[in-house]
Amino acid sequence: MSNQTVGWLGQSFYVRNRFIDWYDIQGVYIFTGLNAQNQWEPYYVGETQSFKDRFADHEVWDKAVRLGATHVHERVTATEADRMALESALIRAYQPPLNTQLKARAY
Repeated sequence: MSNQTVGWLGQSFYVRNRFIDWYDIQGVYIFTGLNAQNQWEPYYVGETQSFKDRFADHEVWDKAVRLGATHVHERVTATEADRMALESALIRAYQPPLNTQLKARAY
């Protein structure tokens, strides 16, 4: 696995190919791709109890690829509360186009 990391909201995430052999461990993930400015663009943020189980057949991956996703950024979390809080913060901060929950409402 790659040891390249990237920061999201001050947290380090590993940059992974979507099709690696994932571990059965909990964490937060971001479907990403590089934009024209060579910066990571988030398309979807999620959380899981098991990366291995979640990525077996993720329902959003094909949509993310159509938008430009090429990689998954992942961070292992210690607790469910950590996982949920980080997912929520990332969605609110970056407003990924494929996340519909937790987005800031436009009034």
